[in-house]
Amino acid sequence: MFFGFGLNGLIHFFPLPPAEGAAAVFINGLSASRYFFPLLFIAYLLTGTALLIGRFVPLALTALAPVVINIVVMHLFLPASGLELCLAALVTVLEILLVWCYRAAFRPLLRARAEFAFLETRSTGRAS
Repeated sequence: MFFGFGLNGLIHFFPLPPAEGAAAVFINGLSASRYFFPLLFIAYLLTGTALLIGRFVPLALTALAPVVINIVVMHLFLPASGLELCLAALVTVLEILLVWCYRAAFRPLLRARAEFAFLETRSTGRAS
């Protein structure tokens, strides 16, 4: 999904329906910045590619987490169709499912105190 929308955002191979009402105001504000949507679509493309090929999946999920939260919150607080709410719910469920599948990679992030292992110097018994 992210790969497809990222690719479409960059090369426009299928049109998206125009936003209406408060959602249009929000999207027009983001568009006015001129950098937001190209950056977002590149992020979609990179993270979507990582998920599709199975490389750097925890990193892709971490990068997508705030995007998924924004998608859900936007569709909850701005008028949205049932289809849009279903897609937001689907993306959220899939994100949570993949985080659960890769939970071992996220364990160090959830520790209250991190233990760092800096480079250890081992003496070989020889004088320098």
